[in-house]
Amino acid sequence: MNKLKFRFAEPKDTKLILTFIKELAVYENMLDEVVADEETLNKWLFEKKKAEVIIGEVENEPIGFALFFHNFSTFLGKSGIYLEDLYIREEYRKNGYGKGFLKKLAQIAKERDCGRLEWSCLDWNKPSIDFYLSLGAEPMDEWTVYRLTREKIDRLAK
Repeated sequence: MNKLKFRFAEPKDTKLILTFIKELAVYENMLDEVVADEETLNKWLFEKKKAEVIIGEVENEPIGFALFFHNFSTFLGKSGIYLEDLYIREEYRKNGYGKGFLKKLAQIAKERDCGRLEWSCLDWNKPSIDFYLSLGAEPMDEWTVYRLTREKIDRLAK
């Protein structure tokens, strides 16, 4: 685990980020939902700076990524970090690297005086759920995620 190093992604990493996103989508059986491309990621991550990415490397080999952004809690009166994606390549799993990524995110949250570090997990992903529970994360059982897709956003916005 002490070999794991982190760095913030740069525009030159856009292709790698897209590769990680597609690998994650394969794991989640959702590859057909990936429409992101390098141009779009570059625009939103590096030009508009709407999210950040940390890349984990072992012996200079990229092994995974975490994509996150700031949200805001009106009850706390401060921002938090929302972890959109955490992915580690299969051959590197079960080595403590997932915990390393979450520790790094917790350090970033602490440095930035964030009130929360939150994420979602698919209900069927028992290995991840068990891992998150082992860290002391609490499921938000009383909350349900709602989503409007682009088509429905357009319809509502009329």
